[in-house]
Amino acid sequence: MAMSRAVPNLAFRRLRGQHSPAEFAAAVRRAAREIGEQVACDARYIGRVEAGEIRCPNYAYERVFLHMFPGLGLSDLGFSARETVRGRRQAVPAGAAPPAAITTRNDEESDVLRRAFMTSGSATLAAASLGLGGPAVAIPSPRGSHRIGEAEVRAVEDAVRRIRLLDDRHGADGLYKVAAQPLRTAYALLDAGTMSRRSTEDRLHAGAGELSLSVGWLAHDSGRHEDARSHYAEALATARVAGNAALEAHAFCNTSFLARDTGRFREAVRAAQAGLRAAQPLDSARLLSLLSLREAGAWAGLGDRSACEQALGRAHGWFERGPAEGDPEWMSFFGEPEREALEAGCWSALGEWGRAARHAHRAVVLQNPHFARNLALYRAHLAKDLAHAGRPDEAAAEARRVADSLDGIASARIRGLLSETGRVLASY
Repeated sequence: MAMSRAVPNLAFRRLRGQHSPAEFAAAVRRAAREIGEQVACDARYIGRVEAGEIRCPNYAYERVFLHMFPGLGLSDLGFSARETVRGRRQAVPAGAAPPAAITTRNDEESDVLRRAFMTSGSATLAAASLGLGGPAVAIPSPRGSHRIGEAEVRAVEDAVRRIRLLDDRHGADGLYKVAAQPLRTAYALLDAGTMSRRSTEDRLHAGAGELSLSVGWLAHDSGRHEDARSHYAEALATARVAGNAALEAHAFCNTSFLARDTGRFREAVRAAQAGLRAAQPLDSARLLSLLSLREAGAWAGLGDRSACEQALGRAHGWFERGPAEGDPEWMSFFGEPEREALEAGCWSALGEWGRAARHAHRAVVLQNPHFARNLALYRAHLAKDLAHAGRPDEAAAEARRVADSLDGIASARIRGLLSETGRVLASY
């Protein structure tokens, strides 16, 4: 069957006006923050919309676009109705639930899923299911003198976004093993492929490094700490080889977080400080804020209250400068709720449970319910802090709310926090 050619979205292009794609993407991210959404919009996404590759945005983007252009509907923005782009539904027997892959995946997610792991050619396919019940998907492995170009680089970049999206919704436990195969194939592209140009090679290094960090985070969050350490080290090595300061800062940020989680607090301090040095040339006060919070958490683990408070002060100062064009795409999770949660972690490490509970409560109140995994995590932290603060009834109520919200979410971190809360409550 011949593939239909994408029809350019001229209505959306007119709405962009005189702004460049990058400027318009920044406006989309600002509008998202205004309504508590988080979207990883960049110039490439705007280009895909205008080229007609995205016939209907996912629900998060839909809310943002309708907020930006009040009074307009999706059709006014040049998009197709959602039901027309999902394809014909499969017949469902009477009394049976509709297949999850049909009822939950919108057009853009299906497009990302296909293109993130499949390109044309005779390359060997390394299959790995990332659909949580959907079809298998794959990144092509290079063979011989296979020439690496835009299709392969976009596949790796879209794989990173797909993994982050699924982690936001479902947690890490069910994703780690299936996400490791695309990572191996991405590095095989670097090792065996011939790049069409230097910019392609730079993007592939950045994409492979970010994919390594994403898979490392899945290992980290699911309790596979040695695997996470290996993936973070691989990403750091990739950053150093490519001379990519942004990737290096990200790798040190994750390394510091892992070191703190595993009780290696001095290593966590050093990694956070190294990340701060790498991030200095970048135009991102929010990145410097996050790295300062990582440093504060490490000092708290060492019991150094003074150093912790100094790092928290720097983190607040950087955060108040607001977002910037140079903020990395992976930092879309870092808003006020996450800042409050990380500060809560500092005070709990210092044994100030009441103060920790206040910050954890603010994280819960501020968090958009759309991000189910993070909301469950913040509530689990709050339950633990309340239990340690001697408020068992409130702690038990929060723990029940977490347990009730875990349908479809699998995170060893959340389970560990609930177990700790249970052990503390048992003493009451």
